[in-house]
Amino acid sequence: MTTNGFHNHNSSPSFDDFLENDFSFSTTAIHFNQEPEQWLSNAVVPPICLASTYKQEAIADKRGFEYGKLGLYGRLGNPTRQCLEKVLAALEQAKYGFAFASGMAAVLSVVHILKAGDHVIVMDDIYSGTIVYFKKVASKFGLSIEFIDGTNLDNIQHAIKENTKMIWLETPSNPTLKLIDIKGVSKIAKNLPDCITVVDNTFLSPYFQRPLTLGADIVIHSCTKYLNGHSDVIMGAACTNNEKLAETLRFLQGSIGAIPSPFDCYLVLRSLKTLEVRMKKHMENGLKIAKFLETHPYVEKVLHPGLPSHPQHELAKKQCYGHSGMVSFYIKGHNLKTSKKFFKHLNIFALAFSLGGFESLAEFPSVMTHGSLSEEVRERLGITDGLIRLSCGLEDPSDLISDLDQALREAFKL
Repeated sequence: MTTNGFHNHNSSPSFDDFLENDFSFSTTAIHFNQEPEQWLSNAVVPPICLASTYKQEAIADKRGFEYGKLGLYGRLGNPTRQCLEKVLAALEQAKYGFAFASGMAAVLSVVHILKAGDHVIVMDDIYSGTIVYFKKVASKFGLSIEFIDGTNLDNIQHAIKENTKMIWLETPSNPTLKLIDIKGVSKIAKNLPDCITVVDNTFLSPYFQRPLTLGADIVIHSCTKYLNGHSDVIMGAACTNNEKLAETLRFLQGSIGAIPSPFDCYLVLRSLKTLEVRMKKHMENGLKIAKFLETHPYVEKVLHPGLPSHPQHELAKKQCYGHSGMVSFYIKGHNLKTSKKFFKHLNIFALAFSLGGFESLAEFPSVMTHGSLSEEVRERLGITDGLIRLSCGLEDPSDLISDLDQALREAFKL
């Protein structure tokens, strides 16, 4: 265990065991499947291939660029995209990786693995876009969707039905940062016929958590967030070690066609090279801010898995290698007027959707990301008018702390 209170990167599960040449995380992100000798130009940065189709020397001739068994066409495969997908897979300790046009496109494609009549167990405290998709889209196509509190494994066990085919986790959750026992849930799923565990790993990135090593079948990401980290790309991804699931995802990627552009793939490849150093800084800033907020007179409660006060702190130490820059807290009084004053006086933190970029953002879940949920559901999930979600960026932590302190004090001025 390291001094940050999380699982050590050098202990089991070992990333080195997966890599043939014992490369570390950062070396893999920078070099894996990206060596200059792969390109005719010997370029040290993977080139962008914009071609929509590829020349065939003869009918049914498979020479040239081919991705899987789907044919020689840009929607079905692209060299820049394939380069990115292999790096994403390597970082998640997966055999197969797939890039999509957005995080929601990745969600859509993964859920399309199911068929009408299948039962899906979904954690109740997750990204609102995923909740809306399950409730208003997936449910229209004959899927039975059940939302539960996944922090208690008994709740999952009791929700199991004969037709349960997927258990959907997001850990840490959005926005209350609940943690789910991935290994425990995966064990439950593996005792069921053809049931798979899917984990949204967006909040931590593969640097701080690798769900596949804990038994999950598929891990998904909104690459828009930490994987890209520069607030200039919309993209999603899914990775797996299961060959059958990979074949299905490859087919769905091509048939649905929700693919990212080669240029966006190039940008994310660029960003992965600095993922390790960025995540270390995000964690450092987030933990300092969480500790500061926990002592603030105008803060009622802080949610951060790295704090001993977090309900699943012990699970975090076992399951995660660290935590990102995500911090949620409750402002005293849970008053909408006070919360609005707090946001109005922020100078460095920008009031905005999204997270995981180099810049610090503050977000108001009850009105913004989770405003589409009913008041009853928000209340049950703890998404009150006093809940503030922070994405702590890469600025100097003392400046961020000063900004939060003055905004809180201004919010409570009479």
